[in-house]
Amino acid sequence: MNETLVIIGNGPAAMRCLESLLEREPDRYRILVFSAEPHPAYNRILLSSVLAAEKAPEHIVTHDWDWFERNRIEFFPGTRIDFINREHGEIRCQDGRVFAYDRLVIATGSSPIMLDLPGSDLDGIYGFRDLDDVDALAREAESGEHAIVIGGGLLGLEAAAGLRLRGIDVTVVHLCDWLMEQQLDPRAGEMLQRVMEDRGIRFMLSARTCAYLEGVQPGRVGGIRLADGRELHADLVVVAVGIRPAAGLARAAGLECNRGILTNDAMQTSDPDIFAVGECVEHRGRSYGLVAPLFEMARTCAANLAVIGEVPELPAAYEGSLVSARLKVSGVDLFSAGIVQDGPEHEVITLVDENLGIYKKLLVKDGKLVGVLLYGDAFDASWYFQLLADETPIGPMRDKLIFGAAFVNGEGETHGAALSLPDEAEVCGCNGVCKGAIMGAIAAKGLQSLEEVRAHTKASASCGGCTPQVEELLALALGPAAPKQPSEKPVCACTEMGHDQVREEIAANEFASVEQAMAVLGWKNPEGCARCRPAINYYLLCRQPGRYRDDPASRFVNERVHANIQKDGTFSVIPRMFGGITSAKELRALADVVDKFAIPTVKVTGGQRIDLLGVRKEDLPLVWKDLNDAGMVSGHAYGKAVRTVKTCVGSEWCRFGVGDSTALGVRLERELWGSWTPHKVKLAVSGCPRNCAEATIKDIGVVAVESGWEIHVGGNGGTKVRATELLTKVKTADEVMDIVFAFLQLYREEARYGERTAGWLMRVGLEFAKERVVTDRVSRELLCERFRESQAVSRSDPWSSETGLPAQAPESFVPLETPEPLIV
Repeated sequence: MNETLVIIGNGPAAMRCLESLLEREPDRYRILVFSAEPHPAYNRILLSSVLAAEKAPEHIVTHDWDWFERNRIEFFPGTRIDFINREHGEIRCQDGRVFAYDRLVIATGSSPIMLDLPGSDLDGIYGFRDLDDVDALAREAESGEHAIVIGGGLLGLEAAAGLRLRGIDVTVVHLCDWLMEQQLDPRAGEMLQRVMEDRGIRFMLSARTCAYLEGVQPGRVGGIRLADGRELHADLVVVAVGIRPAAGLARAAGLECNRGILTNDAMQTSDPDIFAVGECVEHRGRSYGLVAPLFEMARTCAANLAVIGEVPELPAAYEGSLVSARLKVSGVDLFSAGIVQDGPEHEVITLVDENLGIYKKLLVKDGKLVGVLLYGDAFDASWYFQLLADETPIGPMRDKLIFGAAFVNGEGETHGAALSLPDEAEVCGCNGVCKGAIMGAIAAKGLQSLEEVRAHTKASASCGGCTPQVEELLALALGPAAPKQPSEKPVCACTEMGHDQVREEIAANEFASVEQAMAVLGWKNPEGCARCRPAINYYLLCRQPGRYRDDPASRFVNERVHANIQKDGTFSVIPRMFGGITSAKELRALADVVDKFAIPTVKVTGGQRIDLLGVRKEDLPLVWKDLNDAGMVSGHAYGKAVRTVKTCVGSEWCRFGVGDSTALGVRLERELWGSWTPHKVKLAVSGCPRNCAEATIKDIGVVAVESGWEIHVGGNGGTKVRATELLTKVKTADEVMDIVFAFLQLYREEARYGERTAGWLMRVGLEFAKERVVTDRVSRELLCERFRESQAVSRSDPWSSETGLPAQAPESFVPLETPEPLIV
C-alpha cells in the first residue's frame, strides 16, 4: 500500500511542491491536502490585480477542483489543522477528524503583522494577505470614500493602488523616509512616490501610527492618530507592515522553531518525517516572503520526498536564495536585486533621465556586480540578475554595463538582451523558468503567443514582471512571424482588445447588447467579467443614446439599485439639490421620510446635499416615491455619472461676489443631471476668485471674474489634490453652458471607462481638449448638439421608475458585488 503524504496548506509553495513530486513520482503517495481557506489554490501574487478589479477571483486560480481530482489528490478545503501528533504520525482537524501520515509537509505560509495599538479591536481594520481580505476590501470600497494604508512596502503600495482604482481616496502612512526602503534607495523611492501621487495616492512619510480612532459609528474605525498628534480620518484601514511565519502549529508539535520553522538544506524539520516549505520556514537564519525562493524550496522538498527511504542520503539541497523584487502596479516598471544602499566600499554606476522617468543604479565591488536597481526601464532585469547570481567579473564591460545587454554585446536593440542570455539563465524568477525551456517549448510545441507560452511554461504567469523578456524571446524565436504586440493594454483578461479598440468597433457596429458585442469581438469568456461588462455597457449607452437599452446585469450593485450600499447591508439615499439650493418643501419631505422609515442618520455631504444613511432595501422604492412626490430626483451619488454642482452664494448675497454663481450652478446641474460618464464627475461654480466653492479642484470648475467666467477642467479633490487647468475664459453664462456641454461630451466620447477627467487629460493633453472644445467652433457645436440629443432621449430619473429595483445580475458577475441578492 502506498505511503500517505499529508500537506498542510495550498499556497504557491505547497502546490509547486506537489507539481514537482507528481512529475517525479506520481504514484508513490496517497496525497491529502488540507487548506484553512475554502478556495482552490490560487496565485497570491495576483491579489493586487483582483483588488484593482483587473482580474476576477476565478482568473487567478492555479489549481482548480478538477486538478485535484485528475491527480487523485484528496483535497480538504476550509479545514484547519489544530494539532500534529508526531508520536502516532497523525494530524487532528479542528472539527475533530484525525488522519494518519507517513510524511508530512507543513506549508502554512505567513500571517500579516497587525499592529497592537489602542483601538485595534475596531471593525474596518484589515490585513492584505488572502482572497477573503480582498473580498472584504472590495466590499468596503463600494461604499467608502477614504482609506488609509499603513506601510509603504511592496504589499502596501499594491493595496493602495488597488483601492485607488476602486475609486476611493487613499493615504499611505509609512514609518520610513522613503518608499520600499528595503528594495529602493532614496532617489528611486522619491521617483516612485511621484508617479503614485500622480495616480491620486497621498503619502505621509516618517510617520508612526500610534492609535486607531473610533469613527461616528460606534465600534467602527474612523481613522488613525500619529505619534506627532496628527489625526487622519478614513472609512477603512489596511495594515501592510510586514508578515511573520505561521509557525504556531509546528511549535505546538514540538518542532524546533525560531522566528519560523527551522529546516535543514533538505527542507526537513527537526523531525525527519516532517518537511516544511514556504513563508513559514526559517532556513539558515532567513525567512523569505517572495515567491522565487519558495519555489526553490518546493522543488528541493519534492525531490527528496520522491526518494526518501530509498537512498541513504537525500540528494537535493536548498542553499538559500538571491532575491529580487518587482512592484506589481500597472505602469510602474521597477526591479531591484542584491544591495541597493551603497557604501564606501562600492563603486556606484548610475544613469538618470528625469524627463523619461528612468533611473538605473549598479553597485560594483571587487570587480563584480553586487546590486541592481532599475526604475522606469527594467528590460534588462534578467540579464543583470544573471550577472549578479553568477558573480560574473564585469571586467571589460564595465564602461558599457549601465546601458544594458544589447550595448555591451554590440547587437543593437533588437533582441539584444535575449541573445545575450545563456540557455540556463533564469527569465521567470517566480516560476524558475530559464531561457532554454522557453525557447524549447516555443520550437517543440509551435507556440505563437504570450498566452500559449505562459500556459506551457508558466513563464510570466505570476507577477508578470518578466513579460517583456518572454515577449522578446517569442519574437526572437518566431522572427518575422512573431505577433505584433498590442498598442494598448487589454480591457481585461477576456480580450486582447483595449478600450479604444472596443469603442472603435462599437462605433462601426451598432451592437444591440453587451453579449452581442462580446460575441462579435471574439471575447474569450462569453459572459465577460466585472471589468469589461460595465465598460461595454457604458460605451453602447454613449454611442447609441435612446436606442440602446441599458443592461442592469452589466452594472455594479450601487448602480443597479440606485443607492449606495453600506457595510451593514442598508443603503444611503442622496436626493439631488440643484446647485446646493433647497426649500422648505424639500426639507419637510426629507424630515417626513426620516421619521416614516426610521432612518438613523442624516448627514450634510461635501457636495451640498443631504444624505439619508441606513435605509432598508425593502424601503427604497417607498422612500423614492415620497421624495419624488416632493419634486426631488436621484442625486446619482452611487454612479459613474454627473454628481453635483457645488456653488457659493455669489453676487446675489456676497459683498465680494462678481458673478451669480448660484444661478449658474443651478442652471448647469439642471441641464447636466442624469448624464452617464466614464467616471464620476463633480462641478463647482465660484462667484469670485476667492473660490469658496473650491471650483479649481473639480472635474469642471467655473470661476467668476470681473470680465466674465473662467472655465477650469481636470481637477481632483481626493487624497492627492490636483488643481485644474484653465481651459478658456468667456464673457456670458450662455457661453459657459456651451463650453461645459462640449467638454463633458468630449470626455464622454473619448475617455476610457473608469478614467477620471484628470487622468484623461494627463493622457491626451489639455491642448487636445482646447482644440476640440474652444478653438474649433464647428467641433464645439457638434459636441453640444450630441450632448443635448443624448440628454433629451436618454435622461430619466431612476427613482421614478414604476418597476422598482432592477433584476439581479447573473451569478458570473456577483463576486465584486454584495453576496446577498438585492431584489425587492
